[in-house]
Amino acid sequence: MGMFNHLCSLDYRISQHSFESLLFSRRIDLDRHHVRSSHRKAPKSDNVYLKVLVKLYRFLARRTESNFNKAVLRRLFMSRINRPPVSLSRAVANISEAQKGKTVVVIGTVTDDNRLLTIPKLSIAALRFTATARARIEKAGGETLTLDQLALRAPTGANTLLLRGPKNAREAVKHFGFGPHTDKKPYVGSKGRKFERARGRRRSKGFKV
Repeated sequence: MGMFNHLCSLDYRISQHSFESLLFSRRIDLDRHHVRSSHRKAPKSDNVYLKVLVKLYRFLARRTESNFNKAVLRRLFMSRINRPPVSLSRAVANISEAQKGKTVVVIGTVTDDNRLLTIPKLSIAALRFTATARARIEKAGGETLTLDQLALRAPTGANTLLLRGPKNAREAVKHFGFGPHTDKKPYVGSKGRKFERARGRRRSKGFKV
């Protein structure tokens, strides 16, 4: 009996050793070790309303085959710099004859443009509206929707037009891109006659970049 137990334990150790050698021989050395994705999986903001919208559009993106819901969800994750405002004039300019009757969707702020004298009847859904933009849209007979109201009306994004504003229109972007011949805007402390207006700025004063 003791001999039988000894043989069984020996057989078990041999099989365990062969399994471990097989396991270690099959390991793969990954090139992308400790490299994490830089894409956002959730918004940084603690805004409760934004978190509810993310939960809603995460559900819609998962349960529908619509690329619209995936695009809205991705834009809800973005920082405010990457969600620039859209003016009423930009929204009106993008509505052609083929786009009439569609709901304009902006994942950001809709702002007024006082250069636009008259606006047509519009249906716009956005994260927020400035007071004057909301008043002008409603006065023209249009409607302003929240994104959760849009989800009830168009859960797959049907009959919508997704717009976004110009990301590089900020004042700060004009200073980016250091170097000659880049037309970057200098950071000038004083803007008098003597400051950054002569040498290097005009042909008659040595050179111009």
